[in-house]
This record gives sequence, structure tokens and C-alpha cells, in this order.
Amino acid sequence: MAILGIRIIGDPVLRTPAQEVTEFGPEIQKLVEDMDQTMENVDGAGLAAPQVGVSLRVFTYQIGEERGHIINPVLELSEDYQDDQVEGCLSIPGIAAPVPRRRHVRATGFDKHGNPLVLEGEGMLSRCVQHETDHLDGILFLDRLPAEEKKAAWRKLRATDYSQTAGRTVAKRSGSLGSSFGAGLGK
Repeated sequence: MAILGIRIIGDPVLRTPAQEVTEFGPEIQKLVEDMDQTMENVDGAGLAAPQVGVSLRVFTYQIGEERGHIINPVLELSEDYQDDQVEGCLSIPGIAAPVPRRRHVRATGFDKHGNPLVLEGEGMLSRCVQHETDHLDGILFLDRLPAEEKKAAWRKLRATDYSQTAGRTVAKRSGSLGSSFGAGLGK
């Protein structure tokens, strides 16, 4: 297993809809294991394949004691919304904001061996599944913000000096810039 580099906003892979996985074998299994190790290394709540430069519909997650992955997720969302909570993103270091998300999610897809999988939950799990699936669709959490908050986030993003991340490990960069759900530097 390996710690993978995380792509930062501005990388085109983050804005490109990911391709469905059609073959389940050692390569996809290794990708999932490497993503899981990378997510753990940076203490993230989730990690989508495009964030590590792989344009495939795969993400890993860890919310409390619940940890796993899903490939080719298809979401069913509740009509109602949960209370907004602050989200950050490993690919947008230093920016965090409250994001509207649906209360409940049911995701169907596959595990790394190609077996059918159902993932269902509320709260942070629902938020994470929606956030990571957005990555698979080329959507960033900034796109979900109301207009004024989006403008403020983009102003802060343009003012961010990413040179401080050069030469640092992914874990140190993540810890210094605040990139997990519920953590961050605010608007």
C-alpha cells in the first residue's frame, strides 16, 4: 500500500466526471487500499479517486467507527435537508463552510471485488457520501454554497498561499491547513 498525493483545486481531474469502473481485479483493489491508507494518513472523513488523480467512480470513507468504500455509487436522497454543517476538503486546503446536504442517503454500488453493496445513513455519513459522490461528478463543495458564501470562499481561496505546502508530507499539510469535515478555518 502507498500514500497517494492529493490533487489541489485547479487540477482539471477534480472538475471532470469520473468514469465507471468496469473491471474488478487487483488494480482496483490496490487503488481502494491505497486510498484508504491515504485517507487514514491525513485523518480525512472521505477520499474520492479523482482527488488522487484517478478518474474512476470510487471513494473511501471513515465516519466514527464506520469505514469502507464504494464503487460506482448511485444515490437515493431524502427530500428533506439536515442542518448545515461545516465541510472542508482535502483538495481545497484552508477553506471550510457550512454546506446544505440531504438528511438521508442510500447508495448502491459495488465493493472492490465487484460484489453488490448498499450504504445507507444519516448525519455525517450522509454528508460524506454526498460530498464524495460530488467529487465523482466533478463538483466541489464550493459549488453548493449560497452565492455570498461562495464569493467569500473564492476570495479566500485566491488569497491562499499554497507555497507553504511545498515539501511537506500530505499529513502535515492537511493538519496545518484544516481539511477534514467539521474542521477548518472558516470563511
